[in-house]
Amino acid sequence: MSDLRDALRALRASPVVSAVAILSLALGIGANTAIFSLIDSLILRALPVREPQRLVVLKDGSWTNPIWEQIRERQSQIAGGACAWSNARFDLAAGGETSYVNGIWASGEFFDVLGAPAILGRTLTPADDRRGGGADGPVAVVSYAFWQRHYGGAADVVGRPLMLDRVAFTVVGVTGPEFFGPDVGRAFDVVVPIGVEPLVRPDRSALDERSWWWLDIMARLKPGQTVEGATGALRGLQPQIREATLPTRWRQNELQNYLQEGLTFEPAFNGTSLLRRRYREPLVALMILVALVLLVACANIANLQLARATARRHELSVRLALGASGWRLARQMLTESVVLAAIGAGLGLLFARWGSALLVRQLSTTASTVFLDLSLDWPVLGFTAAVAVFTAVLFGTVPALRASRVEPNDALKDHARGVAAGRRVGLGHGLVVAQVALSLVLVVAAGLFVRTFVGLANLDLGFDRDRVLIVGINAQRSGSPVEQRPSLFARVRDAAAAIPGVGHGAVSVVTPVSGSTWQYRVEVPGGLPLPEKERGTHVNYVTPDWFATYGTAILAGRDFAAGDRSGAPPVGIVNETFARKFLGEKSPLGHTVTQEGRLGRPPLQIGIVGLARDAVYRSLREPVPPTLYLPLAQIDTEGASAGSYASLSVRAAGGRPAELARSVVEAILGVDRNLSLTVRPLSDQVSAALTQERLVAILSGFFGALALLLAGIGLYGMTSYAVSRQRTEIGIRMALGADPAGVIGMVLRRVAFLVLSGVVVGGLASVWATRFARSLLFGLEPRDPITLGGAAAVLLAVGALAGWLPARRASRIDPARVLREG
Repeated sequence: MSDLRDALRALRASPVVSAVAILSLALGIGANTAIFSLIDSLILRALPVREPQRLVVLKDGSWTNPIWEQIRERQSQIAGGACAWSNARFDLAAGGETSYVNGIWASGEFFDVLGAPAILGRTLTPADDRRGGGADGPVAVVSYAFWQRHYGGAADVVGRPLMLDRVAFTVVGVTGPEFFGPDVGRAFDVVVPIGVEPLVRPDRSALDERSWWWLDIMARLKPGQTVEGATGALRGLQPQIREATLPTRWRQNELQNYLQEGLTFEPAFNGTSLLRRRYREPLVALMILVALVLLVACANIANLQLARATARRHELSVRLALGASGWRLARQMLTESVVLAAIGAGLGLLFARWGSALLVRQLSTTASTVFLDLSLDWPVLGFTAAVAVFTAVLFGTVPALRASRVEPNDALKDHARGVAAGRRVGLGHGLVVAQVALSLVLVVAAGLFVRTFVGLANLDLGFDRDRVLIVGINAQRSGSPVEQRPSLFARVRDAAAAIPGVGHGAVSVVTPVSGSTWQYRVEVPGGLPLPEKERGTHVNYVTPDWFATYGTAILAGRDFAAGDRSGAPPVGIVNETFARKFLGEKSPLGHTVTQEGRLGRPPLQIGIVGLARDAVYRSLREPVPPTLYLPLAQIDTEGASAGSYASLSVRAAGGRPAELARSVVEAILGVDRNLSLTVRPLSDQVSAALTQERLVAILSGFFGALALLLAGIGLYGMTSYAVSRQRTEIGIRMALGADPAGVIGMVLRRVAFLVLSGVVVGGLASVWATRFARSLLFGLEPRDPITLGGAAAVLLAVGALAGWLPARRASRIDPARVLREG
């Protein structure tokens, strides 16, 4: 207890130094804990269900309902039970603008296999999972959060109706507050049986489709069963499952691969997650960055502790002379370090709680809300405690050892002379070099990530991102038959284009940077010979004026016209990449594109009537793909989702596109009030595509700036301390004729040597380390000389400023006063 009391007294004696040390630790430990809490929640933490270690998931992608039905019939031969599910969004609105909630299509075994009981009512059963619904009709299980939000936590919620996509469901149960579903990063609101899917999607059901890949399949192992054992049992049944579910309209070689491709289980104790696959690598990179920040902070504090220990040499020597042991002094210094680390860890934990919640909000977009369970658990608390102990040991051991080795006579003589023991500064210089080197690595990483984000944010997309409003249209409840939907969409387009303030309007199947895509296999007679696997092209069905709406230039030929309708000769417009890939230097105009026959029909011959400028299709990071644009009026609606879903894009003639939203929605509903609409500016869609790069750039920039600040403080503190310990020497030099400029030069030469040494070491470390970040960069090489040179210049500038301030103070020392003090 006396050690603790003495430690607190010593820290209070130098409040500025203590505050700097605590703040440095709080930021370093807090940043590490915040990133680790995200990693723990997204990657490491088990699902909050019964015995999650016994859960396995069918590996490598989604599966069809026919495959699931085959596995369901044989589940007792494979494992202790199996279930299937698919994420969805359900519309609560009765019409007009949508009000989506997160939903799950689930098999009747879903909750039993996962081990997630209801706290009110019941969960789904196999009897509910029948086509058209079970004895109770279409039923739904709601989450605890949705129950509180939508029903106000009403105790009589069981039995109440719930309208989803204009279909009446009956609520039969509420799940516990800890259960968010099997997908980490996404929390469900409503779960409904797979069997009622045709009621919600009346245009085209997926239940019997052998090429509609939409379900995940999970199983619970029997007691004592291994993942390999379950996979072996599944492989034994694979021939029957594959034979019974052969996709239609596939080629013979594709069917052969389908039959031979093995079915494999993998552990699923931590659920599944698209967010995990996307952010695993960025989070690991950020974890490395924050670890480097913590090392910079530790080096900074170690220097402060060394300086404090040297300044207290007289005090320590007196205590030794009075009988204190070396171990007693070392224990005192270690206690001070532990107190600093404990206070820093406590504040860091508060910072981490706030910071991790802020990061999750940054991951969310207007179209997708990210949910991560950030509650404190033992791994997070253990990590914070381990980091605190590590930092205490790292920056406290050397000062403690030095304190235990103080020679009373030497320390008292040094104090009497008022000069520094020069032999004591070597380690401090090494710590400064390490700080500068680590800071350079962080600044280089920050520069690369920030430049990646800026490059993507300012990328020439081939279209205007700022003046377009997108309205997603769901026509499943429309009174128009599927075959008449293209004409319905044309009327919608005409109604929107007539609104004052709308410059252009068009309808398309795909909108840019939406993440969705259509692809066909084609060939161009008379073009370049390409192997079959390289004949793929991206496809988009659009109405006339689509290119004008997006500001994409037609370089040759013409746009689509009203005459390009069903029954007219098929036509298409290709982009520059398509022309280069299939025709080389030839003009595409007049050539014919042969599209694979669909639904057993003969190939389609499409005449190319236009050449459009290249434009980004699905992703900002992907090179512009070869793209074939086709008239929406000529789409084959049989079996095509375009009959149910399309997007209206309107271009604002002036002002912000969001200002047109209300009038555009009213115009569309004037055509058909049964349409469901989702409104979103194109700029939001593009911004959402940059979420990962924006987050990494912001965090790496913050950590780089923090490392710079810590390195600057450390360099300033070390130089100031060295100057204060050399006051007598400097005073004597000035008394003997040294001018102020010479004193400044003497101090700055030492600083320059340390900073240059750190820059050299850090530069070599950066060249080695940044190669691991290659996949996170865009348009840059990891060893980018501009970024490396800029980071080195910034470090040199910070070092010059940190060294100049103490040097300037040293040049103003009054020799007479110093000599009198000595």
